Amino acid sequence: MTRHSEFTGVWCPSITPMDSEGSIDYAGLSKHLARLTDARIDVILLMGSIGEFASLSLEERLGLIRKARAMSSLKMVANVSSPCLSDVHQMAEAAYQSGYDAVMVLPPYYYGQTANQVLSYFRQMGQKLKGKWFAYNFPARTGCDITPEIAATLAAEFPDFAGIKDTVDCQSHTRNMILATQAVRPDFAVLSGYDEYFIPNLMAGGAGVISGLNNVMPELFVKAREAWQKGDLSALTEIQRDIGRGMAIYAIGDDFVTTIKTVVSRKFGYSTPVSRNAGGELNASQLQQADSQFSIG
Repeated sequence: MTRHSEFTGVWCPSITPMDSEGSIDYAGLSKHLARLTDARIDVILLMGSIGEFASLSLEERLGLIRKARAMSSLKMVANVSSPCLSDVHQMAEAAYQSGYDAVMVLPPYYYGQTANQVLSYFRQMGQKLKGKWFAYNFPARTGCDITPEIAATLAAEFPDFAGIKDTVDCQSHTRNMILATQAVRPDFAVLSGYDEYFIPNLMAGGAGVISGLNNVMPELFVKAREAWQKGDLSALTEIQRDIGRGMAIYAIGDDFVTTIKTVVSRKFGYSTPVSRNAGGELNASQLQQADSQFSIG
């Protein structure tokens, strides 16, 4: 792992538990974050894509930021992305004041952005944010790419630009991101947004992974982190296979967020499977598949 970054290792983009009516379940969230803490992951990401940030109101997001920080002793990062810049800054300020270690920001979405616009946007962010921050690269959702060249330019200009989540299903993109940013900042953390690229990312010199599977099986990724630190290639080979098998979770239902929440609900019992994505409920056959895959019941 990148030796000089304070944000290396195993990140979990936490689900946002909800009650049967679709309201945020803070008791369930507290139990979930306690389980992640006990599993000894490195960082919790609040309100990532799996955390359903796009379906939460500003009031709900501010409430989550202020209440969740006390639920874990781990490093925590809050995703404060929004098409509304004033909302981004309001959430970022709340996160810094609440003791978060950093915030994370997507580039503008809905409108397609040129490379120049992406660079200009994050330069504005870098000038206004008052603490450490991460960029969130997810071209499939934003319609634009934070290229390795853009990331390296920003890393050289802004010491508080701590790293990037590269959610691109192409290892060469992330590898080029690592090479470009390490050339200007050895402390810059390049994190894969795809679970199965954790070990390849480490091998390429990256910092770690932000993995949705960590909501279900964080122990496996912690085991991978420890095997990497020990140089145990035999263990890493077996773990990579286990992670690959776990990736089936993303194909079980119509909506991977609801599927992950369903598996957490059935396996651990402290939250419901409710999400705000319509039509994602698993049918009987899909439930049987999930139960079998994750040894439920």
